[in-house]
Amino acid sequence: MRYPKPWKSYSEQLALLQSRGMTVNDTDRALDYLERIGYYRLSGYWFAFRERSGTCCPLSLQCTKPAKIREDKLALDTFKPGTTFQNAVDLYVFDKKLRLLVLDAIERIEIALRVDVSHTLGRTDPFAYLNPSHFHRKFSEELDPKTGLTHHHAWLNKQAQLIKRSKEEFVQHNKTKYGLPLAMWVACEVWDFGTLSSLFSGMHESDLEFPLSHGRLSAEEFSAVTVVFSTGDCPDCALICSNSLGAR
Repeated sequence: MRYPKPWKSYSEQLALLQSRGMTVNDTDRALDYLERIGYYRLSGYWFAFRERSGTCCPLSLQCTKPAKIREDKLALDTFKPGTTFQNAVDLYVFDKKLRLLVLDAIERIEIALRVDVSHTLGRTDPFAYLNPSHFHRKFSEELDPKTGLTHHHAWLNKQAQLIKRSKEEFVQHNKTKYGLPLAMWVACEVWDFGTLSSLFSGMHESDLEFPLSHGRLSAEEFSAVTVVFSTGDCPDCALICSNSLGAR
C-alpha cells in the first residue's frame, strides 16, 4: 500500500491545522513548538479536540464487514469550535509534568519493592529465585503452550540475559569473586521493571504484601503500578492525561 501523506514544511503543517478550524493566536510561537516538539507528537494532544462523527459501524481496513460489529464515533479531521493551538501545547506541558511526577513515585515503589522481594526470598535462601518451591504452581509448574516452558523457566532465561549483558562493576566483581549464580540481593539490581513484576506475580500469596512507607502494596496494586509504568515510560505514545481525555 502506498503511503498517502506527503512531507510538509512547518508552515504547511500549521496552515493545515488552521484550515481544519484550529485557532493560532501566535504564528511564530506555534511554528517554534512544531519545530521543537513535532507535529506527530502534538497530534496526540489535540486529538481530544477533534470533532466526532455520529454513531456508526466502521468497516474493516479491507472495507468488509467486521467479524464483530460495534458502534463507534469516529474522530474527524476538523476541530471543535474554539480549539486553539495553545490548548494542545498546554496539555502537552501538563502531561510532561504529570509524567515526571508519576515516574518519580513509581521509581520509589520499584526500588522499595526490589529490596523487599530480595530480602523476603533471600531470608530463606540467597539463591531462592532458582527454587520453584518458592513460587506458586501456575508460575513454577504450568507450561506455556507456545514455548513449552514454565513462566519460572522463562523468567530465569530473561534474568540470565540481563546478567550476561550487564557491564556494571558490582556484577563483574561478584562473578569474579563468588562466581554464579548471584545472590538475590545482588541479582535484583540488574532486573528491569518487567522482570521484577514477573517474579513478584509468581510469589506465594503469603509473601505478596510488603510494607512501603506508611502503607502496604498488594499484588493487585502492583499490577496497577505496572500498567501505569508501561504507559508513563513510553516516550512516543504515552499521553497520560490525553489518553484519559480521548477516552471520554
